[in-house]
Amino acid sequence: MAAHSVPLALTSGDPSGIGPEIAVAAWRLRNGADVPPFYLLADPRLIAARARALGIDLAIVETDPAGAAKAFANALPVVPLEAAFVDAPGLPDKRNAAGIIEAIDRAVADTFAGRAAAVVTCPIAKKPLYDAGFRFPGHTEYLAHLATEKTGAAATPVMMLAGPELRAVPVTIHIALAEVPKALTTAAIVETVRITAHDLRARFGIAQPRIAISGLNPHAGEGGAMGHEDERVIRPAVEALRAQGIDVFGPLPADTMFHARARAGYDAAICMYHDQALIPAKALAFDETVNVTLGLPFIRTSPDHGTAFDIAGKGIARPDSLIAALKLARRLADVEATA
Repeated sequence: MAAHSVPLALTSGDPSGIGPEIAVAAWRLRNGADVPPFYLLADPRLIAARARALGIDLAIVETDPAGAAKAFANALPVVPLEAAFVDAPGLPDKRNAAGIIEAIDRAVADTFAGRAAAVVTCPIAKKPLYDAGFRFPGHTEYLAHLATEKTGAAATPVMMLAGPELRAVPVTIHIALAEVPKALTTAAIVETVRITAHDLRARFGIAQPRIAISGLNPHAGEGGAMGHEDERVIRPAVEALRAQGIDVFGPLPADTMFHARARAGYDAAICMYHDQALIPAKALAFDETVNVTLGLPFIRTSPDHGTAFDIAGKGIARPDSLIAALKLARRLADVEATA
């Protein structure tokens, strides 16, 4: 089977959130939005019920991954889960944890086996999983665990927000701002940039990636007047990366990194903390930005938003970011297959 004909594996995420309805919406827009073929790992009864509740006349076909691409033109291909879901939009339930995890497990297994070209995940919430005994910090860490379990090599996941105008990567992610200076190390910056540079070459098809590295403090510390991390932690990382042949520059004042002329000078921006990366990425293209996990032995993308329990089941959730995630997953898979 040609690489481009292998479908994408899409997980429905937390069924109490907007995952099921944006998956349905993405399929319904498949022609006008040029959505690549995918199959949905889900409870078919819940998908059908959600469509009826929203007044959608939806054709569903239960299939396996091999039949998904052929079925996609005329019906939403759903690969049934063994676990059933509790159908309660807006009301997260720990009883859905088994199905949520099963969908992730099977999507990753299908990708390793060549039945899927990439993994695309709808959003999940941590609390229902924790309540059911889930022991990983989050979605990404669990994907890294599955990769390590399969290959025997430790996987270091790196989060990239990829939009049409900016690719931004935070070195530290879900920690309090007060903890960032303590968590930020030269080694962490070097590893993050190396993984980013590798995936920009292997999956984005950028032969010589140019990578801009932000400072931590205002004005990149202004020579120590506004903090010492920029010179003591970040600059040694830049020097080490240059010595390895990676085209990096910085540390740069973050407030001048993201205007149009600055963005034209690099292929990705490495930022020191969560909001430093995500604010410009989402401000520039909120509906088109995609969360890409670098550093895994398979491609994984997802929308750049959460479960949105507050609007689940109301038929107002927009599928734009999911459609962008599906399209990017397809492009990355095609580049990787031809590399």
